[in-house]
Amino acid sequence: MSKKTVILGASENPSRYSYLALNRLRGKGHPVVAIGNRTGQVGDTPIITEHPAMEDVDTVTLYLNPTNQKPYYDYILSLKPKRVIFNPGTENPELERMIEDEGGDAVEACTLVLLSTGQY
Repeated sequence: MSKKTVILGASENPSRYSYLALNRLRGKGHPVVAIGNRTGQVGDTPIITEHPAMEDVDTVTLYLNPTNQKPYYDYILSLKPKRVIFNPGTENPELERMIEDEGGDAVEACTLVLLSTGQY
């Protein structure tokens, strides 16, 4: 089952975890919207800087530290994702509480591990 995923903090740098996650998500057939602080391209997936309105977002996976997440709070909540994955180093109790208050799941986990263990 494919799960529409928004990557916040996407990068076209192959040494970044967001880059690896984007490739693995696409490899498993999940539709991905990659949002970064600069435009770019990873394979056939563009990295955009806009914050488009979207429906049916299953997962937002974060690759931004808590300070850099603040400008995205309203955007993340507007997407009404079923879950938000806080990858290592992105844990943020304030945003986690906001997501749970809106009925979403805030998960402290690693997207790459979830994919590799079949738990995504």
